[in-house]
Amino acid sequence: MAFLIRTIDFTAAGREIIRDRTVDQPSLTVGRAAENDIHLPDLAVEQHHVRIDTAADGTLTVAALGTLGFGLDGRVVNDGVIDPRTGGEIALGAARLAIAREGDGTILVTIRQVVPDEGKGDALRGFALASVLPSKRAMSWVFAGAIILLLLMVPVASHLLRSPAKPDPTGKTPGAVLMDSAWTSGELSLKHHSLEDNCESCHVAAFESVQDETCISCHKETGDHAPMGRLAKGMPALSPGDALQWKIAEGFGKEGPLGCVACHSEHEGPVRTQAGSEAFCGDCHEKLDTRLTDTALANAHDFGKSHPQLRPVYFASFGAAKPVRAAPGSKPVERSGLVFPHDVHMNPRGGAARMAVSLGQYGKPLECKDCHSLTPDRMSFKPVQMEEDCEACHSLVSGRTAVGGFSKLRHGDVKDLAEDLARISTGPRPRVAAGPARQRPGQIGSASPYRADFGRPVRAYIGLSNALSVGGVCTECHLPSRGPTGQADLIPVNLPDRFLTSSFFNHEAHKKEKCTDCHAADTSKVATDLLIPDLKSCRECHLGAAAVKTAKIVPSDCAMCHAYHVPAGQWTGLKAPAAPAPHYKPPPLPPGPAKTTVAAVARAARK
Repeated sequence: MAFLIRTIDFTAAGREIIRDRTVDQPSLTVGRAAENDIHLPDLAVEQHHVRIDTAADGTLTVAALGTLGFGLDGRVVNDGVIDPRTGGEIALGAARLAIAREGDGTILVTIRQVVPDEGKGDALRGFALASVLPSKRAMSWVFAGAIILLLLMVPVASHLLRSPAKPDPTGKTPGAVLMDSAWTSGELSLKHHSLEDNCESCHVAAFESVQDETCISCHKETGDHAPMGRLAKGMPALSPGDALQWKIAEGFGKEGPLGCVACHSEHEGPVRTQAGSEAFCGDCHEKLDTRLTDTALANAHDFGKSHPQLRPVYFASFGAAKPVRAAPGSKPVERSGLVFPHDVHMNPRGGAARMAVSLGQYGKPLECKDCHSLTPDRMSFKPVQMEEDCEACHSLVSGRTAVGGFSKLRHGDVKDLAEDLARISTGPRPRVAAGPARQRPGQIGSASPYRADFGRPVRAYIGLSNALSVGGVCTECHLPSRGPTGQADLIPVNLPDRFLTSSFFNHEAHKKEKCTDCHAADTSKVATDLLIPDLKSCRECHLGAAAVKTAKIVPSDCAMCHAYHVPAGQWTGLKAPAAPAPHYKPPPLPPGPAKTTVAAVARAARK
């Protein structure tokens, strides 16, 4: 059986449009889905709503295919029967399907959209707000004029009539432009928040991007990542799309992909400026050696997958003026001038541990923090100082004074040691109580601290050369040497201020870890061991930025350890000390006898 589907639509002017199509099949489907025989784009209609089938007796059976029913001759049903000879009407949403039989036996399905009752609409229109308002066209002109007046004319007039504001990085210059908030794309960052009312501090010229010169006028100490010519050569080539965008941007005064504003965007809210992503660094450094063939930098783009071995700086020879950088994969031998076995001091059952337990300052075996103190910024460590960190065990007490106190040898300079030994040898001996006093070796009385045993009297058998020679008190920690004229001397302590100079490391962030997890100090037997962890040790916790964060793994991008602008206060390059000098020079003792030369000390010792 054939169906003639007739769709009746109306134009905006009310003209009727009729479209006919014939479907030669025994059934029809109606719904919102496009594959239905009759497509009704109405949200009130299901995807597959109704199916119309022809019966053997010539009637039509109508059944709902979904959960919603349909209207049939004014009743809501889920199924029904229509006799084409008498006709029927199916209601689906706003559509009405009138069904009848044509003279040739074809079933005619006429589809119309329901038009609201105009008479009812006219009756309700008097209660609508639109009946008392101006027309839409009039209100559009009013709102457009208000926008032009308030958001354009008022700010422009305020800018032209006010006193010109001078660039002021403090943001204290008065004379803000009225009602200019619509012109800003957002609030300034936290660091620039004080400049909210002083646009001229950054935007020197109207309708021109912020220039590098303006940025550098305040950020004077911010160094370049590299010389501009070399930086441009090391950058990968721009894609055609990016190159076109930069051409357009440069036409409006933007200073190209190497300018400040290429990386530092503003007006993104009162937040901290975010560091560059790992991809930002990897764009240049992943294949840097292909563009800069003379570079000493190794390729890097992901800390967990592609990163060069750590190369700490150290002094490779005694008295060197400049530290050297370790070769990749090498085991550096540090020449610091010290004799210090870490394992002896960290052995919890050794002699150093027993001495520390007996001293009130420690009360337990030595730990790393007993000698190494963090700097105020919690990043690095203060230099180890004899008087503060070592003297509790390695005392420099040399005897009693005439007034009942203790005399100490000064530490840090051989000349000071010579003067103190001369003072002891030539000065008056203190009076002691009559009768022998039983003393423990190495102590002056039971309540005094441990001291080096210089013998009694000192003048009898000790001199400066003995203290500085192998087996002397000084060579317990320092390496002996000979001066220009052959006199006994010590190799100066020479340690770099920073070992990893191309990065920074936050020890405070690692306070939950044990020092020996990264630094093998408990197994180090000689002072020549450079106890700086290698890349493998760091990768036990730190992987690339794309890594999944867990209780053990920390996703780590380049900015976690490296700064883009150098120097930026986070690290400094290789710097030689002013002159080979002791690592620490203590303050002088109170005034004593006249200074004596080394020769005088030797003569006094032989008497």
